[in-house]
Amino acid sequence: MNKQLTLKGFTYKTKRTYIGHIKRFLDYVDKKETELNKQDIEIYMYYLLNNCDCSHSYVNQAISSIKFVYKYVLKKGNVVYELPRPKKEKKLPNVLSEEEVLEILNAVSNYKHKAILYLIYSPGLRIGEVVRLKIDDIDSKRMLIHVKQGKGRKDRYTILSQVSLDMLRKYASIEKPKDWLFPGGKEGTFLTERSVQKVFKNAWKKANINKEASVHTLRHSFATHLLEGGTDLRYIQELLGHKSSKTAEIYTHVSKTNLNKIESPLDRLLKGGDK
Repeated sequence: MNKQLTLKGFTYKTKRTYIGHIKRFLDYVDKKETELNKQDIEIYMYYLLNNCDCSHSYVNQAISSIKFVYKYVLKKGNVVYELPRPKKEKKLPNVLSEEEVLEILNAVSNYKHKAILYLIYSPGLRIGEVVRLKIDDIDSKRMLIHVKQGKGRKDRYTILSQVSLDMLRKYASIEKPKDWLFPGGKEGTFLTERSVQKVFKNAWKKANINKEASVHTLRHSFATHLLEGGTDLRYIQELLGHKSSKTAEIYTHVSKTNLNKIESPLDRLLKGGDK
């Protein structure tokens, strides 16, 4: 399976995810691969949805993994033909206010950690993209960041804010990175995503933010704040690296710009009563 995933050009992260799904599936059915049938897969899907209360996106990912094995490894694609999928859930992302973002950023004192969070929020980078940045990906003359082989193995450019550049220079003057912008503990490696998650979680706790948030929430907040500031959705799509404009349209549902123009009938009634 690993060989076929590699030949198809899947990333290390996706390969690890798919293989993990298959291991859990085989542990559950406790059968040889040659004995598996469509009913075994449906029973497993029901178990994930009903007993484990897994999200629809998680189950759909498990199905994609199983289909991949049957089609490209076992060469039995007909077994999973017309396999039902749970309906895709339409969930809105959590978004931090500009004040909450500032509180989280101010809760970090370490220049390296601060620079990382700045480079996630200010250009809307994914966590996997920020840890893989190299020094020459920062174009200070054009004020751009070159994101190489982001999600979907796509290159793109996104904006470099002046504040982020100033913070990067402070950090670089102290730690003097040579290749990777944010090197890891071992020589020649970049910082792990888990390390960045810990940095954010500590800052989030220190800032005493009641709202649930993760590192990725900074990316959602970036897009929403741009939209609320009047940036065209097509530009936001390009900056985020979304293939479809429909993916970026989700931010129109969490933006306060249009909602704030609507007056609640209760406010209107009570205002009228006060008069």
